[in-house]
Amino acid sequence: MTTPNPQFNPIMERLVEIMQKKTQNLDSIFFRLVVSYFFCKLASMMRTYVVLPGEETVPVNMYAINLASSGSGKGHSIRLMETKVINGFRHEFLNATFPTLSEQTLSNIAMRRAVKNRSDPDRELALCEGEFELCGNLLFSFDSVTAAAIKQMRTKLQMGGAGSMNLEIDEIGSNLLGNTEALSSFLELFDVGQIKQKLIKHTKENQRTEDLMDPTPTNMLLFGTPAKLLNATKTEDEFYSMLETGFARRSFFGYSRLKVQPTDMTPEELLASLNDDSDSDYLVQLSNRFTLLASPTQFNTNLEMDEDVQLAYLAYRQECQARANQLSDYQEAKQAEMAHRWWKAVKLAGAYAFIDSSVYLNMDHWEQAVALTELSGNAFHNILRRDKSYVKLARFIAGAEEQLTQADLTEELPFYKGTKTEKQEMMDLAIAYGYKHGIYIRRERDGDNIDFFSGKALTETNLDKIIVSYSDHIATGYNNQRVPFDQLHQLVAIANYHWVAHHLQKGHRKDENIIPGCNLAVIDVDDAVSIDTAKLLLADFKWIMHVTKRHTPAQHRFRIIFPLSHEVELNSKDYKEFMTNIYQFMPFECDQQTNDRPRKWLTNKGNYWYNDGELLDALQFIPKTKKAEEHRKTYALQGNLEPLERWFVNKIANEGNRNNQLRNYAFFLIEKGHDISSVTNNVMALNSKLPVPLLEDEVRNTILVSSLKMIHERDLRNYK
Repeated sequence: MTTPNPQFNPIMERLVEIMQKKTQNLDSIFFRLVVSYFFCKLASMMRTYVVLPGEETVPVNMYAINLASSGSGKGHSIRLMETKVINGFRHEFLNATFPTLSEQTLSNIAMRRAVKNRSDPDRELALCEGEFELCGNLLFSFDSVTAAAIKQMRTKLQMGGAGSMNLEIDEIGSNLLGNTEALSSFLELFDVGQIKQKLIKHTKENQRTEDLMDPTPTNMLLFGTPAKLLNATKTEDEFYSMLETGFARRSFFGYSRLKVQPTDMTPEELLASLNDDSDSDYLVQLSNRFTLLASPTQFNTNLEMDEDVQLAYLAYRQECQARANQLSDYQEAKQAEMAHRWWKAVKLAGAYAFIDSSVYLNMDHWEQAVALTELSGNAFHNILRRDKSYVKLARFIAGAEEQLTQADLTEELPFYKGTKTEKQEMMDLAIAYGYKHGIYIRRERDGDNIDFFSGKALTETNLDKIIVSYSDHIATGYNNQRVPFDQLHQLVAIANYHWVAHHLQKGHRKDENIIPGCNLAVIDVDDAVSIDTAKLLLADFKWIMHVTKRHTPAQHRFRIIFPLSHEVELNSKDYKEFMTNIYQFMPFECDQQTNDRPRKWLTNKGNYWYNDGELLDALQFIPKTKKAEEHRKTYALQGNLEPLERWFVNKIANEGNRNNQLRNYAFFLIEKGHDISSVTNNVMALNSKLPVPLLEDEVRNTILVSSLKMIHERDLRNYK
């Protein structure tokens, strides 16, 4: 089972600390994966196996896909492992161990062939040695390979009886497409080091050789920057295809998008840190220790599990499958990775046991492997949640300091490609994404039919920091404050103060002194609707409502103050249009002459009411945005509707439930004093204007029956 506080392999962690110190990069996932990959590489070169419950043996090897930002220390960490840690092992293996083991293996092959062919053993040995030499030198690692070279290298390893194939590709984003054939072969080789032979025509120049059937372990390290690989082009498509076809379940993953931060050291401190050789002795000792691992005595080790490790292994295997079953069937790559974590963990645990020179795989090795496997799983999920191209587009536009044209976007963004229709679709998705995530994108067209795009990432409104400015003078002396919304009555419901929903420079109330940014929308209502009706209609929203100075029981005059979902920064012209859009949204007539930024509001000591609900969505009212344009077109088509009718028609369009919304409409009419005849005519008229009206009998038998009962109860109350 997974543990709440995982412990990583101590040798790995010491090496990670050294790498972090040298690179000034404290993000550890990339370094941990690099170190573990090299541990697996050494174990597989020496043909280390783990014995699973049931006596099945699996080879130790690793595939790792390791992504980190440029400047993270990728090259440095790999050079350190190659030149300071495994350098002794590499020299010993290539110059002593492999020649010794291959000599014995070639002798065994020659003897077997001599018996089979009834031929001279010495002649067969000479032929084997010639075939072995034709395969070329054993490469400790390589950064590109063809399918034919894989076959040749496998023959070398099979005839040598030791070693593994180790593919290590830097800048995988740039080199992925050129290695798809080789990666397909590696996909098949991962599990137990076997691959199906290809049938070729046998000729004098191209002869089919004996298939030795011996497994050959493979290791793979693909590393580079996320930007090059996840770039919304064919490269990214090919990468995700690879994941779905099998690399997801076979690979460990690292994914770091952290930008390398400038160090807070002085140049002198940084120089001392980079020249610090206090770890040199440790690296030398470790290199010497790993050199001993290349001894033939460490070759072909079968690592047994203690019983407690077997139980932990089986429990984790069941846990991985159960967690995979909880995922949607449409999440195929994620399901596959989760379901096979145990398979990757057991191979890594074998590598940890190998570097400890242990003949058993103990609980420490197992828990250390599970810890890194879970960390890898989190990185994999982050890769799957990478920013889509339209998300990158939205954020790029929001971060631009000036308006952008199609030419600017095409030049600056490598993923903004394709036909006009494809770009339009991406832009629409970017706008839709922005609407959901506090980014508004504006599209304007000039007289030459050139589109200009601009945007801004908005800050969500903090209800404890509502923007107001107030004074006891109509024009000067304004005090800028951020106040809690639930304390706003202490300003608006007192006497003889003036306030503005913006901050002002120098306390002087005029448009050029407005500091952009507001998170309130203020609505004045002059006897267009009763306070009770307004409360019912706006029950879904958060607001404070208070009576104004000219309010009377006969003529309801009041103000509604809505906190906005986001702080908006608009110039004078756009703010007027923003407020006009809000007025149009309201279900009753509002004072539309109060739409300028420096509009001041007079406080009034009187009744006030708070309501809890959703914040008014600022994004749907910002001018020249897609959402605002959609609303404008909708309202234009609804020009024959009264505000209250339009309110309910749009609620039906957005929320459905025609019967319930028409009933609410009838109840509001009754609350305003309409008789049954008027209610019937209005409800029937509104129903007829719906895209899909209810049947008249349904309206009469449900809504109007309830309405008649309500009118009777109202009249009885009024009579009493």
